[in-house]
Amino acid sequence: MIIEPVLLAQLAVLGLCTGFLAGLLGIGGGLIMVPVITYLLGQRGVSADLAVKMAIATSMATIIFTSVSSVRAHHKKKAVRWDLVKGLAPGIVLGSLIGSLGIFAFTKGAFLALFFAAFVSFSATQMFLDKKPAPSRQVPGFQGLLGAGGLIGLLSGLVGAGGGFISVPFMAWCNVAVHNAVATSAALGFPIALANVAGYIVSGQNVQDLPAYSFGYLWLPALGVIALCSVFMAPIGAATAHKLPVKQLKRFFASVLYLLAAYMLYKGLSA
Repeated sequence: MIIEPVLLAQLAVLGLCTGFLAGLLGIGGGLIMVPVITYLLGQRGVSADLAVKMAIATSMATIIFTSVSSVRAHHKKKAVRWDLVKGLAPGIVLGSLIGSLGIFAFTKGAFLALFFAAFVSFSATQMFLDKKPAPSRQVPGFQGLLGAGGLIGLLSGLVGAGGGFISVPFMAWCNVAVHNAVATSAALGFPIALANVAGYIVSGQNVQDLPAYSFGYLWLPALGVIALCSVFMAPIGAATAHKLPVKQLKRFFASVLYLLAAYMLYKGLSA
């Protein structure tokens, strides 16, 4: 497989877009990356099933870089709730490893896509309508955070997203301010990505028909170009997030979730 200039340009544009989304919404940009990388691999003769898995894995790997870049910008504004990062991280790592080492390889993609579309649609509707949590509701204790982190890590690994589609609504539900929730979600992207990528590399070692420049399920050309470009855009997205009104940011985030749900519904039904 030759890495032609047109491919490099396509990946660069993709990286700029996903980096901005990572900083703005803390979602890692998987919404754009997964379908585009799937298409690019398919155009180069990779089977649909393998292309989707490689796209998910590569999308997740880029979050390692975009998370570090965007969280630095959020941290400078003192927006990251590091207490929540510490509480959710253990469950995230456990859930991510379970997903990427086992479920990712054996579960039917159609079922996961349809379930995910339904879940995300519900979360988006709650956020778009600006549902107010009960004033007395607080962040749960250790066991609650462990369970929530496990679910975030597990589902993130199965769809190649940074977890913001679950962690932001969850924190908002617990009366965490939306700007803090977005910033904290960006920080959570790092343990999510690191644990899942380790699983993708191990579980992809014996897969047949991998394209050139692959490392497990990772497609290295896409990873390198997207990561390089997205790192520059993530701080811009983070700065933009702090300039938007809370209600507008919630609705924009909900709109992105609807797009993600629609894409997953399409993939599930077409499969």
